[in-house]
Amino acid sequence: MPAYRYRAVDVFTTVALEGNPLAVFTDARGLDPATMQRIARELNLSETTFVTPPSAPGATARVRIFTPHLEMPFAGHPTLGTAFVLRDDGRAGDELVLEENIGNIPVRVEHAGQHERFWLTSPPITFGARVPPKVAAAALGLDEADLLPGTPPEFATVGPTFLYVALRDRGTVDRASLTSHVIRDAVPNHGPLQVFVFAPDGDGAYSRMFADEAGIVEDPATGAATGPLTAYMLRHGLSPRSSGSMIVSEQGTKMGRRSLLYALTHVDGDDVRIEIGGSVVAVAEGTLTLP
Repeated sequence: MPAYRYRAVDVFTTVALEGNPLAVFTDARGLDPATMQRIARELNLSETTFVTPPSAPGATARVRIFTPHLEMPFAGHPTLGTAFVLRDDGRAGDELVLEENIGNIPVRVEHAGQHERFWLTSPPITFGARVPPKVAAAALGLDEADLLPGTPPEFATVGPTFLYVALRDRGTVDRASLTSHVIRDAVPNHGPLQVFVFAPDGDGAYSRMFADEAGIVEDPATGAATGPLTAYMLRHGLSPRSSGSMIVSEQGTKMGRRSLLYALTHVDGDDVRIEIGGSVVAVAEGTLTLP
């Protein structure tokens, strides 16, 4: 019977059993996509990754990312968590490139303080349709007055697509709960609905992310969404547009898995590049045996 080694890590945290958990199958050769999907459903984490040899020039490894319900073109915590495992297993150094369905994702390691921080470069971000504030508020079980004035609910895409809804304060973020069909009825032509709510908080944001249509009722830490979050905050004057500026998104606190996601902005004229960073903690490893 074939056996496949996997490692479990927590991402966007320095504390085990916080952050966002991830399972990484370190050598997935021999697994077809349908079996990968069944394994991800069995483990029932936000995401599970499967590592195989790369096909793209310059890539360190090929990585496929699955939620319990579907395969993702790109996701943040699986990218950083997989990079940590490859490096920890001696298969990569401080700079690596992961070949994902969206393309090659560069990752670098920063040695600063007690805990290393892994950084990925966000793919290009595009903004899309807006949702009427009244509709967004109703879908979240809130009043329109709970939304932050002057910041329209807006879709942004970075491979996955998220709807960003800015709220007045942390308490309002904690009161939100998603009823997907309210937005789906208003904006029917999007893929799996993922709704990112946040409130500006100090030098960053206090955040939550709902994605029940992707099999994730609430996500403890959403690295892919943090690049567009930063772009949204820049776009609407909630964060300074300056090279080297950093925001910190605190996510997962409401559900007992506090996560800290860092976003570093690099500005060169009209061009803006965003890196998403965080720490990773090793938790466990095991073997899955298939019939």
